[in-house]
Amino acid sequence: MDKSGWVIGEELARQARARGHRTFLTFQSHPDVTYAEADEIAHRVSRGVAALGVGPGDRVGVWLPNGPEILHASFGIYRAGAVAVFVNTGYRGIFLEHVLNNAGARSVIMAGEYLPRLAESEANLPGVERAVIVGPAPPDAPPLRRISIQSWDELVRQPADPLGVPVSYRDVGAMMYTSGTTGPSKGVLMPHAHLYLFGQGVVDNLRVTADDVYYICMPLFHANALCMQLYGTLIAGARAVIAPQFSASRWLDEVSACGATVTNTLGVMTEFIHRQPPRAEDRRHRLRLICAVPTPAEIAPVFRERFGVPLIEGYGMTEVNIPLYMPLDVSYRPGSCGRVYDRYFEVRVVDPETDEEAPRGSVGEIVVRPREPFGFMVGYNAMPDRTVEAWRNFWFHTGDAGRQDEDGYFYFVDRIKDTIRRRGENLSSYEIERVLSEHPAVAEAAAVAVRSEIAGGEDEVKACVVLAPGQALSPEGLLDFCQTRMPHFAVPRYVEFFAALPKTPTAKVQKVALRRSGITAATWDREAAGYRLRR
Repeated sequence: MDKSGWVIGEELARQARARGHRTFLTFQSHPDVTYAEADEIAHRVSRGVAALGVGPGDRVGVWLPNGPEILHASFGIYRAGAVAVFVNTGYRGIFLEHVLNNAGARSVIMAGEYLPRLAESEANLPGVERAVIVGPAPPDAPPLRRISIQSWDELVRQPADPLGVPVSYRDVGAMMYTSGTTGPSKGVLMPHAHLYLFGQGVVDNLRVTADDVYYICMPLFHANALCMQLYGTLIAGARAVIAPQFSASRWLDEVSACGATVTNTLGVMTEFIHRQPPRAEDRRHRLRLICAVPTPAEIAPVFRERFGVPLIEGYGMTEVNIPLYMPLDVSYRPGSCGRVYDRYFEVRVVDPETDEEAPRGSVGEIVVRPREPFGFMVGYNAMPDRTVEAWRNFWFHTGDAGRQDEDGYFYFVDRIKDTIRRRGENLSSYEIERVLSEHPAVAEAAAVAVRSEIAGGEDEVKACVVLAPGQALSPEGLLDFCQTRMPHFAVPRYVEFFAALPKTPTAKVQKVALRRSGITAATWDREAAGYRLRR
């Protein structure tokens, strides 16, 4: 198979030649961008980052909200042969520091509004040398003492001639960070073939064509929005309409106004849309399908009847691409996430202890491997032990429990690993615990997932805390401390104080026992207490 075209920058150039004047990107508050314009700006950005001293294989932080610049920056970084390190826009403190330090990024392209958070962490970011600023900084932002600043306008003030750096489908193009449990978040090394197959899978399985309009309202620093939706749009030669963020109350109006034909939802998004009051306009749109992961069995038929659009299930993760899709031409199977996208992937359910394939119908661990080299991640950055652990016996172990029926359809059952998934974010319990333990009144802490009352496989975060001798601390005081040190979506909803945490004979915290106990009479709930998070 000729995979020379499985390079995102090359695909953009191909589409610019084929349909240069056609609109590629539509934004709510910025002018449309054609394929030719996106291609030209990518050349300018590639020369701009090269002028910063960025070479092939170097890592560049991309810390930007949904908008033209996050896409122009990433395309330009790819063209320079460098690696775009996508940073969650909510990150601050140790969450931000770990990503930039682990990646070894010397430069970061970021929104000016985030400068105060960069200043807070500057002393703990010894490798970061320069920041390229998009948009104004707050007037009261503290000055940076060591990191130099350059404007985005300066960066792109370059010739549009190709830089000429050869980039292969085998080269790592991006890094995205996924949750850690017993350690910090892991940087997923994503070669261009991996990035490309995210989009090709959407084209193949959702049958996206140049006539489609893809509505994207998820954050572009995550794989679902960037790799599935945006790169699927690119490969099909279609048009992407990019919203700043998801809003359940505006969702229907926005998909209707832009003429969207396809979109994705993730986690609780589907239920939040379903909860909106019925309207006469519910079917006045052009949507032909929604890729909804997961598709709650109790919502899917009602949603389809109300909005007149089917929900199509799939399964994947940043590390392994999307190896399972529900075929478009089969009857709905409640709870199933589909069949293997066997053009490029293999999937099994195995005994988590022996790795032997489990009998059909029985629950085991979902494992995946690509049929084409470099079809998904090549490892976790600077974490070889984690890479080897995940790649046991020549299969990538997802840490998810599932089963396969006699007809070859897969069903997600639960998480095996101690992971927390909230509002579309995979949270590191380790990093939450680090912040909790920094409070002077806390002797020990554990963060665990508590199943949300909302459908869609969502979790809430519970903090299990042991106070130091002689110390007193209220739940509100603990959350006030957390809010200045972690993203708002990682701040625990529940807090419970313990005299001691349950331990194994080797003194490890028994998180299984904590998760099993769930919400008790002693558990404090910030929503019930009326505590409000600051964004």
